[in-house]
Amino acid sequence: MTRNELLTPLTTPGEQPEEVSLRPRRLAEFVGQAQLRQHLEILLEAARRRGEPADHLLLAGPPGLGKTSLAGIVAAEMGVTLRVTSGPALERAGDLASVLTNLDEGDVLFIDEIHRLPRVVEEVLYPAMEDFQLDIVLGKGPSARSLRLDLPRFTLVGATTRTGLITGPLRDRFGFVARLDYYGVEELEAIVVRAARIMGVALDPAGGHEVARRARGTPRIANRLLRRVRDYAEVRADGIVTEAAARDGLALFEVDEAGLDKVDRAILNAVCRRFAGGPVGLSTLAICVGEEPETVEDVYEPYLLQLGLLQRTPRGRVATPAAWAHVGLQPPATGLPPAGLFGDALT
Repeated sequence: MTRNELLTPLTTPGEQPEEVSLRPRRLAEFVGQAQLRQHLEILLEAARRRGEPADHLLLAGPPGLGKTSLAGIVAAEMGVTLRVTSGPALERAGDLASVLTNLDEGDVLFIDEIHRLPRVVEEVLYPAMEDFQLDIVLGKGPSARSLRLDLPRFTLVGATTRTGLITGPLRDRFGFVARLDYYGVEELEAIVVRAARIMGVALDPAGGHEVARRARGTPRIANRLLRRVRDYAEVRADGIVTEAAARDGLALFEVDEAGLDKVDRAILNAVCRRFAGGPVGLSTLAICVGEEPETVEDVYEPYLLQLGLLQRTPRGRVATPAAWAHVGLQPPATGLPPAGLFGDALT
């Protein structure tokens, strides 16, 4: 694997240039996460006054809340270069060594999905984070010898969606650990308005509210829904994202009033219709909806749990009364499934 494959620009795989342009570049432009912004303001200002790189930062939270954007903001506020890579891309210790030795003084190294670093790579990272030194073993067997190289002082920003998978020794080497929370509707409205201004979209306030309240508390989803509603308004309406255009556009793209998409509803239907409300195991549920168990657990379940539509129990996932109401069914009065749920399968 080449150095260019390990160190990439701010654009991460699967992103379009327009998505990157919507990222805030400075801390003052970042909407939401008020307490985290205050912490970063103090941390970065103190580092600037001392003329030192900022402490290593670990950002945790669900996808789409702004971890990559904050890494770029840290680099911009410190006036240094941002280098981007990911845990799965660093397969061997030599991959990490190549990245570290090509850093300049003060650079910010962003490692996305840092919990997926192989153990052998993680152990190479320890002295680099603490002492800014890199241990390299030359040769094999009895003739092998260790060489220690000095590294430029840098700031490591790690991002993870699975905090529990990060080992204690790695977590303890970060000077600042923060968790990003889901956004409120008002914060998402501000994000949608800013994105519409950058994209040149004519946005009615009521249309912006409609997009924000269905965005699942996630800025990335809010921006994605705004683009789809923009497309709908340009093709089927007069180009202005009004409340009616937002409603019709989101309905066309299968995003319902609660912000649930096709897979969310498939999960609820599987639990309620196929398994009479549960409990049903994660692997079984994932097979029913055609997704990986990790995707169901990390991407879809958090929002369903947040809305109170699912419950996790030791025996599996259970539908709540709100879930039954959302799929248009009455919860069974007994342990038996409601009549007709399985159609002709029981006849």
